[in-house]
Amino acid sequence: MNKLIFTLIVLFFLNNCSFNENSRIWKDKEIKLENDIKITKVFSEDRPNITEFNQDLKFDLSSIKTSNKKVDNQNNLGLQNYKGDLKKSGSFKFSKLEELNQLDLEPIFLTNGIIFFDKKGSILRYDNNYRVIWKKNHYSKTEKKLKPKLNFLVDGQNLLVADSIAKYYSVNISTGELNWSKNNEYPFNSNIKKYKDKIFVVDYKNILRCYKIKDGSECWNLQTDDSFKISNTKYSLIIFNDNVIFSNSIGDITAVDIETGLITWQLPTQSSSIINETYNFKISKLVSDGNSIFFSNNRNQFYSIDLKTGTTNWINKVNSNIKPILVGNFIFTISNEGYLHLIDKTNGNIIRITDLFLNYKDKKRKNIYPVGFVIGGKNLFLTNSDGKIIKAGIEDGKVIKIEKVSSGLVSEPFIFNNNLYVVKNGSIVQYN
Repeated sequence: MNKLIFTLIVLFFLNNCSFNENSRIWKDKEIKLENDIKITKVFSEDRPNITEFNQDLKFDLSSIKTSNKKVDNQNNLGLQNYKGDLKKSGSFKFSKLEELNQLDLEPIFLTNGIIFFDKKGSILRYDNNYRVIWKKNHYSKTEKKLKPKLNFLVDGQNLLVADSIAKYYSVNISTGELNWSKNNEYPFNSNIKKYKDKIFVVDYKNILRCYKIKDGSECWNLQTDDSFKISNTKYSLIIFNDNVIFSNSIGDITAVDIETGLITWQLPTQSSSIINETYNFKISKLVSDGNSIFFSNNRNQFYSIDLKTGTTNWINKVNSNIKPILVGNFIFTISNEGYLHLIDKTNGNIIRITDLFLNYKDKKRKNIYPVGFVIGGKNLFLTNSDGKIIKAGIEDGKVIKIEKVSSGLVSEPFIFNNNLYVVKNGSIVQYN
């Protein structure tokens, strides 16, 4: 009888207290949990409050030499040779790419034409008259449906390719025929760099891969800290002496010995909280002058770090995730709010700030952002997310001309052989 009474009492309390989500017991616990939670806003939606500074200061270009380089292992192309006035001369057509949120794709420029790809991953080689010399596709029917995006590198008579569906291969530039083809575990998400008989590329898992050019066999790989989300920006590589230096999705900059694959130094630039926020985090390409590495991000940080040791030289507050350009002892960069910054390379001091978006109304400029820029002769050419190019003078930072390229996505501009090129979806537009 005592056992029966005890059982009935227990059932009564279980039914009316512990498992009732409306009971006071659970309500008090939820209130305590809510009070204990500390929410930190990692990315602010408000843009930094920037104003012009020393906007009447003139920059003297008389001692600066122009560069004719089209590829540089330190991403340092500097002031390039382009004296044109944004007059469209023609375009290289291809079938429109799909599933794009940005056009961070770069054509290969040859003395006698251009190489690019289309929506099914077909590689197209054009001559200088915008005609297709050959078109080759090295994907299966299933792979074509995945709409691969291709990254290119030229090595002599061979074109090396690493794509967004984890495939990498080599083709003959003259014919487009396949030399060899391999598959990686994960898709690639960086440009390709080469050093002697090796190429280097980073995949979406933040793994740096080293492959032999002759057959695609892997020399070594290096895993860096991974994030929980796929990055929305490409990683960047530079090569200096016997080291390959690269960025990853969580802002780490790592230098690796080319022969052994061992870490020479590593610099984390973000706190551990960034691991959960990598889709929103964007970092610029790395650029080096042989002594320091320069880069910035969309968290209002512009870095200069020592190339040999990875130690920080200086940090300044510039909110930009597009590649900076080095000109002599100065750095040019453009903030995500459209302000051109001239920075002293040695100490990081900002010398001048001018507004390149001053012709946009406030409501319009809040919805656009810079894509990338080049410097040709005495002028700067900036592409924006609204499909326009802004031409501005470098010496005074004043806007000279605005040209519409497209009503949709466009790439950063490229200069080659005294012409300027911009990729829009469906064609590469050439200006002379």
